[in-house]
Amino acid sequence: MADWSPVTTGESGARVFCSADGTRYRKVVDGADAAALADERDRIEWAGAHGIPGPSVLDWRRTRDGAELIMTAVAGTPADRLSARALAAAWPHIVAAVRALHDVPAALCPYRRDLDAMLARARDVVSRDAVNPDFLPDEDRGVPPTWLLERVERDAGRRGAQERAEAVVCHGDLCLPNIVVDGAQVAGFVDLGRLGLADPHADLSLLLESTRQAFPAFAAAARTVADRDYPRRIDDERLQFYLWLDPLTW
Repeated sequence: MADWSPVTTGESGARVFCSADGTRYRKVVDGADAAALADERDRIEWAGAHGIPGPSVLDWRRTRDGAELIMTAVAGTPADRLSARALAAAWPHIVAAVRALHDVPAALCPYRRDLDAMLARARDVVSRDAVNPDFLPDEDRGVPPTWLLERVERDAGRRGAQERAEAVVCHGDLCLPNIVVDGAQVAGFVDLGRLGLADPHADLSLLLESTRQAFPAFAAAARTVADRDYPRRIDDERLQFYLWLDPLTW
C-alpha cells in the first residue's frame, strides 16, 4: 500500500487510491458493495469495447472482506477543475463526446439505468430515510423525503413513455468531475458504475446543472451550445424531472 495515496474527492462509498505515479486508480469496497463494484468493472470493459473513452481494467480481486478494482487513470483534468476559459474552449467537445456516447446503438447495451430501476432505488432510499440532504437543492432541504418521491412519481408514467421511445446509452452520473479533458478535447469518462440505457435527459440534466453550479457565469452559454450541437431537442421539464429524481437514488 506504500505506493498508493488516498483520494478524498468523490461521493461513492468506495475507498479510492491513486498510484504514486498517477497512472492507476484502486477502488476497494466491503463485501456488501462487491457486486456493485463488479458491475462497474463490467461496464468499464463494455464501454471500452464500444469506443467510449475511459479507464481500462487492470486487475480485479475478490477478497475475504470485499473486492478491489485496479484501473488505468484517464490522463487530463476533470472538467470541474478547469478555468472558466478552458471550460468554454472544451465545452463544444464535451457536448460532442456526450452526443457520441448517446449515439452508441442502444440495442448493443446490456445494462439498465432506466426509470423503473431508478424509481425502485429511490423508493428504497426513501423507505430507509437515507436521502442525503447534501445532494438536495436548497429549496428541497427540510422537505419530507416522501413528498419528494411523490413529486417524481406523479410524473413517472409520462416520463417512462418518453424514455421507452428515446432511450440511449447514458453515463448515469454525467457531472463535470466525471468528464476528463486534455487540452480542449475529452480524454474520457470516469465513474461508469451507473452506465446504462436511460432517457438522454438523465445525463443532460446532471451535465447542465453541474456546469451551472461550478461555472454560473457560463451556464447560459453552455445551454446555447448544447441546444445547437446536441441532435435532439432538450426539454426543460424533463431536465427538471431527472434533477428531482437523482438525489433520491444515492
